[in-house]
Amino acid sequence: METAERRELWVEEPVGRRRLPDPVRTAAVRAVLITALTLIQAMVAFFCTVTASWLAFPMVLTSVGSTVVATWSVLDVWVTRQVWNQRHGVVSTPSSTARRLRRERRRAQRAARAEARAAARSEARGTAREAARGSARIPGRQGAGDNRLSRA
Repeated sequence: METAERRELWVEEPVGRRRLPDPVRTAAVRAVLITALTLIQAMVAFFCTVTASWLAFPMVLTSVGSTVVATWSVLDVWVTRQVWNQRHGVVSTPSSTARRLRRERRRAQRAARAEARAAARSEARGTAREAARGSARIPGRQGAGDNRLSRA
């Protein structure tokens, strides 16, 4: 019996990260190959040194040179990536969606803060007025008014 729905053999799933640009990927592959060869060469130099072979000295010298080249190739990946990002990176314009959404969110937060400050101020004024009204009616004080400070 066949099932009603057929399953595909190959189902593509979305990738978490985007693929590296071609120049960066090329530099990275080159760096991995050079680094692997340098490690192999260093191992051979070590074993030649342990066995006291005549090949030990030339291998150690070339291993030092290969280490310099491997370091340069890893730095080349970093520099190539930075250059590519500067030349072809995301162009950020003021009208972009992300900026607009962030701007709207900031406006809403500012408005909420201003509203909270205004509510706190009016509440503080209300309690101050009630306190002033209570102290204004103290017997024996004439012309005390509502105990507000003059604004002059």
